Amino acid sequence: MKTALIILAKAPAPGLSKTRLMPALGAAGAAKLAQRLLDHTIETALQTKDFAHLELCVTPDLNHQAFVQHRTALKFRAPFFAWTLQSDGDLGARMQQAFERVLEHCDAAVMIGTDAPAITATQLHHAALDLTQHDAVFVPALDGGYALIGLKRMIPTLFTDMPWSTSEVMQTTSRRLAALGSSWQTYPAVHDIDEPDDLQHLPKGWVA
Repeated sequence: MKTALIILAKAPAPGLSKTRLMPALGAAGAAKLAQRLLDHTIETALQTKDFAHLELCVTPDLNHQAFVQHRTALKFRAPFFAWTLQSDGDLGARMQQAFERVLEHCDAAVMIGTDAPAITATQLHHAALDLTQHDAVFVPALDGGYALIGLKRMIPTLFTDMPWSTSEVMQTTSRRLAALGSSWQTYPAVHDIDEPDDLQHLPKGWVA
């Protein structure tokens, strides 16, 4: 089965990324952490052998200065790593557009952000494997959302009128899947790094 891995990423620039961490880290510190999270996520993706298609789906601009280093490095290390631009709209609209585009030429797709450094290459492997048996797979986030979603077919209702950034996201998603008669697999929940209280869950030494 041809499976894709999509990484949704925002340019790690001061005042643009990880703004909810600015009270604790400042604009520059939050951007520095966003850069490290992005680096870590890319390295995790490159450890996998399960995906026929890898891409970074970015905002606000493919040529943003914050991405120049990554594009240059990946051009030599992983020239197969595609770069795409996120669509307009809320998070749900951007996720839906990316899934729809990729599922036109892949049998399944796994999507992650850069906010959950606890996601490993092993978890990505299991997600790709379990999509051969299920319509969807998830790594829930302990804040009530999810840090990974994988789909074998497009399910638009998972992305419309969703209470994003609330504790209801995973519960609402599960109810909608059940109503459709879909099968899904979930894995142990992980921490998203979004708020100052989440910094304690970073790997040791990530924040000075």
